[in-house]
Amino acid sequence: QVQLVESGGGLVQAGGSLRLSCAASGRAFSGYGMGWFRQAPGKEREFVARIDWSGGIKSYADSVKGRFAISRDNAKSTVYLQMNSLKPEDTAVYYCSVGNVVGQGTQVTVSS
Repeated sequence: QVQLVESGGGLVQAGGSLRLSCAASGRAFSGYGMGWFRQAPGKEREFVARIDWSGGIKSYADSVKGRFAISRDNAKSTVYLQMNSLKPEDTAVYYCSVGNVVGQGTQVTVSS
């Protein structure tokens, strides 16, 4: 069973940046696509970004295109989410996932 642990969340002012990390353990990491989702208070969980096993194919939600960048380091079994030009509406708990396994999440709060 794979385990995912997110880190890197915090409080940042609008326009600032954060980099989230998601460390995977428990099974081979390099052969699987990985994704980031987020859930804001009172809202449903929504897709943020996804990266394929090689790192060559990436997709983003329209709301984060041009501001967020997903990447991975298979040697470190880690996927990253670089978040720039953050907005208050980006405030949410961010989760990484592989298949049907989801991490515990990391809180991102953007103040205006």
